Amino acid sequence: MAVSVTRVMNDSFTVAADGSYAARLSSRGPGLWFPERWTLGGPEPYAVPLPVEQPEEADSPVLPLADGRVLIARRTGGAYCMSLLYPSGPDTGELRLGSVETGRLVLLPPAPCGTRAYALTLAQDERSTTVWLVAGGSSGGPERVAQLEGRCTGGAWLDREGRLLALDREAPDGRTAETAGPSGAAGPSSVAGGAPVKTVAVDLGRGGEVSPLLQIAEESNDRLLLADPDSGLLLVRSDAPGEDRLGWGVVGSHRPIRFPEVLHPAGTRLTPIAVQPRQTLLPECCGVALRVDAGGGTWLAVWRPGLKELRHIASPPGWLTGKGLWTAAGDLRVPYATAHDPCGLATMRAPLTEAPVPAQAPVPDPRAEPGPRAEPGPGAGAGPDAAPAPGSAQPGVHPGAAQPAPPQRPQPTARPTSPAQSPPSGPVPSPRPGSPSGPAAPAPPAVPPPAPPQRDPRTRDGDVTGLQHHGHGAPPSGRWDSVARSGVSAGGAASFGALTGSVSKPVPLQQAPLTSGTA
Repeated sequence: MAVSVTRVMNDSFTVAADGSYAARLSSRGPGLWFPERWTLGGPEPYAVPLPVEQPEEADSPVLPLADGRVLIARRTGGAYCMSLLYPSGPDTGELRLGSVETGRLVLLPPAPCGTRAYALTLAQDERSTTVWLVAGGSSGGPERVAQLEGRCTGGAWLDREGRLLALDREAPDGRTAETAGPSGAAGPSSVAGGAPVKTVAVDLGRGGEVSPLLQIAEESNDRLLLADPDSGLLLVRSDAPGEDRLGWGVVGSHRPIRFPEVLHPAGTRLTPIAVQPRQTLLPECCGVALRVDAGGGTWLAVWRPGLKELRHIASPPGWLTGKGLWTAAGDLRVPYATAHDPCGLATMRAPLTEAPVPAQAPVPDPRAEPGPRAEPGPGAGAGPDAAPAPGSAQPGVHPGAAQPAPPQRPQPTARPTSPAQSPPSGPVPSPRPGSPSGPAAPAPPAVPPPAPPQRDPRTRDGDVTGLQHHGHGAPPSGRWDSVARSGVSAGGAASFGALTGSVSKPVPLQQAPLTSGTA
């Protein structure tokens, strides 16, 4: 079967935990694969090839460390051999670490510490999974750190120390993740007729102690896609609302997962690829980069909790599809490779600087005739983008009417000369009122209008983005173990082994009513 060179080069691209390096497989011809390291921390990115005597296989995973070395896992017979590659003059240095006997091995995302690398292997009977420390251990070789029941996928780090790991698990024998006991796994997703997939938290510092993390409904498939340790922002995908939808929540908050309509456009699939870091306990300030797949193609969009619309961005030519990283300053950096620029990193304009302004009630006109007051209906209190209840019709939409066309790929009016200046095709924030270009005229005296009614910030029809860490029964803290003390949502109160022995476990997200219409 022919291997797509572009797909291998895109899919193998991985960025180090601190954003200083990246690695991928590259090719100089049919079957001539070799690892390639990108240096991203300097003024200009550049690539260094790391070939060895024999070409690599197209399915050999690579992972960069923060010190510039690149881990590669080579499949040899019934085992995977681990090596660290690094530049050594004109040649490539290689440090062999040992092997793991398995038919399939999946490297986890880079650990936040930047010095260790982990992998998952699935047992032959597909009923258990092992977590391996394959680089950075005290023994110098692969070490088994946890044995978990069930089949697991994904992988997201929940703390900056690289101890708490979230995995999506399908428990064996039809049991849920909560009742399966301390065990978890890597491999394919749930199969038809199997147990639902639930996200669990694995404490690698306690031999793989497992706690439930994400449980939205009893039979729903709930997966964690991205997690930001600083803000506590979680991006999940679940079929609990009745169909597969993208949602968000906050660790440490009692509010349930939200599934806003802005993240469910018709005919389009959104996949989160990066979250803005270093926004300590401020999930509403985190920019989220999304891959948009629609009938018109694939491009970029940005969003943050509370925004009622996506901000679409024209991706640069040669974009490594589905890849990107945020800086703490809020810059979205997108890797690309073309024939003229085989190692590029474009800084995209992300129009998320203006905070969302809550809508205010109009000032009543005293001259207007008093009209009949509308009685609140049974659906009163739902947000403007609330999802309709199953079987109900939307206002202005008749059964059988055509759905809105999926968003088209943004087309900038002129191609920028530098990818770093690629303009967004989404809406640009308008100038703030009160900033005229000429001298300001004296304001005429006027009677101030009556103040608009204040909205209760706890209502679901308002903007809840600024309330994630208020009124949850515990003072805010910058560490996940402290945030976990207040629980992650309503329901459950199991203890959780965090970074210190006296810390409680997070309450699973969540066994509470679904709210699909709040931002």
